[in-house]
Amino acid sequence: MPAFRIVAAISISLWLALMAGCATTTAGGAVGANRSQLMLISSEQLEQVAAQGYTKLKADATQQGALNKDPKMLQRVQAIAKRLEPQTAVFRRDAPGWKWEVNVIDSNELNAFCMPGGKIMFYSGLINRLQLTDEEIAVVMGHEIAHALREHSREQVSQAIAAQTALGVGAAAFGLSQNAATLANIGYETLIATHFSRTDEAEADRIGLELTARAGYNPQAGVTLWQKMINAGTGGKLPEFLSSHPADSTRVQQIESLLPIVMPLYQAARR
Repeated sequence: MPAFRIVAAISISLWLALMAGCATTTAGGAVGANRSQLMLISSEQLEQVAAQGYTKLKADATQQGALNKDPKMLQRVQAIAKRLEPQTAVFRRDAPGWKWEVNVIDSNELNAFCMPGGKIMFYSGLINRLQLTDEEIAVVMGHEIAHALREHSREQVSQAIAAQTALGVGAAAFGLSQNAATLANIGYETLIATHFSRTDEAEADRIGLELTARAGYNPQAGVTLWQKMINAGTGGKLPEFLSSHPADSTRVQQIESLLPIVMPLYQAARR
């Protein structure tokens, strides 16, 4: 077969494989967040990796005497999570049934994340150093939960697989059979330190604010939260949280533009 026909056949097959992997992970909600996403691995595959990594993270923190050191802070964070978790049904019917878990690591770092499948970790430094209110904690948590709902980590892994496939055109099944090997090389550090795209961040802001409002927390706290983040990043070493969740004045303006949509949800929840 001529070389150009081989390349054409491979390109068509690759295109078909990529199109078959496109879907949206969430309903739009009031804020609208349901674009099509490239997903070449299953949710179950990545959730298994995340669960194993979360278990190791807890074990390491326990060994260091840093896991859930402050019972009052743990209770506070878990109480906020319990109000947010049921609201995830607006975007995904399966999400309230995830094996949710919330823990706090005693550390000076400004950090928090939600792994695939609902594994949430807060660092005490984020709460203490920024003196976060319950509403601001809810905004952070809602934002991180939104990344999990939209499966942004899964999307990024899929994009990496697609890129490798495009480079290694002759790979068996166009590289898609190598998903297990790719996942085996993903450590929990990778899931924690994911640098999300601007699109990912915008979606997480939108969904997170809606979750916050529906849970009865004032979404206006999103403005004060990110203003605190901006101030935290103005001097010295960039805080861990801001390395993967960049904050600037444009972001605050975008959040302000969402308030007319989510404030009625907050007011309804308060009633």
